[in-house]
Amino acid sequence: MELAYYSDYAVRLVNSEEPGRGKDALTSVEAVRDLFGGNRQAARRATDADLTRFRSVRARLRAVFEAADKGEETLAVDLLNSLLLEFPVSPQISGHDHRDVDGRPLWHMHLADHPSNATAGYAAIAAMGLAFHLTEYGVDRLGLCEAAPCRNAYLDTSTNRSRRYCSDRCATRANVAAYRARKRQEAERPERPERSDDSTGLAAESAQRTTASGER
Repeated sequence: MELAYYSDYAVRLVNSEEPGRGKDALTSVEAVRDLFGGNRQAARRATDADLTRFRSVRARLRAVFEAADKGEETLAVDLLNSLLLEFPVSPQISGHDHRDVDGRPLWHMHLADHPSNATAGYAAIAAMGLAFHLTEYGVDRLGLCEAAPCRNAYLDTSTNRSRRYCSDRCATRANVAAYRARKRQEAERPERPERSDDSTGLAAESAQRTTASGER
């Protein structure tokens, strides 16, 4: 398992809450266990006490994304370092379930489960994964969705650092909203009166003077 995979743990936990919509999916022990994905052994250690602890870690991880989104690079790093200090990881070389064509293990770095409790284990993995992503790709690769009121966290893996939304759905919604806003502005813009061409006006005025002088 590559270390980059663990950054998804941070995104998954942060996005379990949508403050702008007043939604929080982290309301039960089962919801906590679901965050572990396929790591069922670690998930089974979750108890009622982990619910409050998970919410606390979630707020701190969101603060990292918020600082990064505002361009406050040093603050984002400081916040993440505080998590790394509080929840240290236990790296191990592993080769389980990964074999080459000859049946030999494909050795890779693996973060071992934390022995104390489910929150400590998850926080250690999430913080380390996020730290790896930040140092490998840059602080500006941590973002919050611009499609209000979403504000879900995402990791920008685009080649030109252009990602602004957490999903295609939010990107489409934002584009539609921007299009409708432009149409409303166009509809509300007062129509400018048509201006006649100066040369045409002068020619008409000259013709009127000629006609008037001939009638005298």
